[in-house]
Amino acid sequence: MHLEAARALVAPFYDALNQPATKDVRALVESVVHPEWRSFAGEGLSKDREAFIGQVMGFGKLIPDLTWEIKEVVAAEGKIVVRSEARGTPVADFMGVPHGGRSFAVMTLDLHTVRDGRLVRADHVEDWALALRQLRG
Repeated sequence: MHLEAARALVAPFYDALNQPATKDVRALVESVVHPEWRSFAGEGLSKDREAFIGQVMGFGKLIPDLTWEIKEVVAAEGKIVVRSEARGTPVADFMGVPHGGRSFAVMTLDLHTVRDGRLVRADHVEDWALALRQLRG
């Protein structure tokens, strides 16, 4: 897969993650993600497309200024790697951390698997431990 084609394929996915409360998250995700797509946060720890859409919409309410900026894209046969940065300021308690008006910025890595021009799997890592330390101050 050429780099520009890879960037175009993942663009709606990351668009859905940027200020999701202001967007049609479902339409953006469904435009590029296969109905049988799964998101893996670890071995045996995954969610389906519907659960992911719900999670992103929930993040949109909890973190209205959430941005997910693509920093780098690498493409190989059937795979797209995206290094990005997630930033935001929760407006309520976040992952057990009381709301304090602080923001976080963390690096994320996603390995997307592509089949027939659609995303069929995402393996991802986000540094939520760093985000919690930043939110605690």
